[in-house]
Amino acid sequence: MDTIAAIATGKAPVAIGVIRISGPETDTVVSRVFHPDCQKDFSALEPRRFYMGQMLDATSRVLDGGMAVRFPSPASYTGEDSAELHCHGSPVAMSELLLALFAAGARQARPGEFTQRAFLNGKLDLTQAEAVIDLIEAESPAAARNAAMQVNGVLGRSLSAIYESLTAIASQFYAVVDYPDEDIEDLNVEQLTATLREAEQLLGRLLATWSRGRLLKSGVRTAIIGRPNAGKSSLLNALAGFDRCLVTDVPGTTRDTVEESVLCGGALLRLIDTAGIRETEDLVERLGVERSKSAVEGADLVLAVLDGTAEFTEEDGAILELASRCPHWLLILTKQDLQSGGAEVLNLPGEFPIPPEGIISLSSVTGQGLDALESAVATLFPDGTEAAGLLLTDPRQADAVGRARAALCRGLDALRAGLTPDVVLADTEEAMGAIGELTGRTAKEDIVSAIFSRFCVGK
Repeated sequence: MDTIAAIATGKAPVAIGVIRISGPETDTVVSRVFHPDCQKDFSALEPRRFYMGQMLDATSRVLDGGMAVRFPSPASYTGEDSAELHCHGSPVAMSELLLALFAAGARQARPGEFTQRAFLNGKLDLTQAEAVIDLIEAESPAAARNAAMQVNGVLGRSLSAIYESLTAIASQFYAVVDYPDEDIEDLNVEQLTATLREAEQLLGRLLATWSRGRLLKSGVRTAIIGRPNAGKSSLLNALAGFDRCLVTDVPGTTRDTVEESVLCGGALLRLIDTAGIRETEDLVERLGVERSKSAVEGADLVLAVLDGTAEFTEEDGAILELASRCPHWLLILTKQDLQSGGAEVLNLPGEFPIPPEGIISLSSVTGQGLDALESAVATLFPDGTEAAGLLLTDPRQADAVGRARAALCRGLDALRAGLTPDVVLADTEEAMGAIGELTGRTAKEDIVSAIFSRFCVGK
């Protein structure tokens, strides 16, 4: 395998830039571009210690001063001989240093190639490798915690335990078949049933985390709906912390959906400010209303915004009916700073739905009541701290766990129907194959390639 190099800190100017190198010729390549102040050869430097020295360009001229560190195989991220060069983060200087490494015998690393080598060399399983990019791209503390725990192997260990229990079943069956003369205990139906049931239940609990994990990673699509001038755009601006939307006293200012991502109650909300919903003859505004209704259909959460200073109308009722179709919704009374009676001012008719969390009265101007909104969101979308590392966050993961569980369910049904253990073995091996796709034991090359194509260069 050849030696690769890449800038790990991106192309933007930074205080300290890092270049990573990995491969069998790492020591040789780095020794041609880095001269330690201690006058030792790079290969003789103590591992995992930083050494000051001079960085040279491709013509052996001093380019910068900085530090270098060695990570000899196998105690490195990739499992190969590796190194890092740390210097001033000028994009020009970093590019020149990278070119010097290429001239010394390295080549440009492909996106995700460092982590791919770690996977191929057994330093990470596939769940850990996927979690690396999830950690890099995490947009909330909860998503970062879950990814970090998966990088540490929490999910992989859980899956491996299930895989090993199924392997024990398969290996015992084949041992009995292949060595009939040996004194090997045959498969016991009760024991087989108990093992399959336990594995199926564990996979079922894991699959149940997918809905939460998806929202944790991708965010909660949140549609803000209401009549024109109800305070929808002001609410988005208050949550975002800046004037993302134009706010005026003229009804119908927002004619298209406006999106912004914010952290609220520990959850990442993908806010969608929609056009005010009302009957209108204006063609452009009517198109905006249709988009508002479409946004509700694809939302995970709806914030139904009603003007807390205005009388309840039939249009408000239609908005509540529309919001209640979403799995999760909250009723927001705005403009609290302009009235003193709170929810009672609305005089909400009893036949209209109210969310379980009740009515949240707030002011986007003063910020009063926003804490109640955050608490309600946190209740609806808990951050998953108690299950960090065990939340499935990728459709591929959910699909594989689902197929493994389905195979075990078929096996259990076969046992209940009185079929012999050899019939059940096919379902057991199918489940093992699906779990193997998750951890990388049986993953096909195209699956592995697709996973690492998401990575950035230098990771």
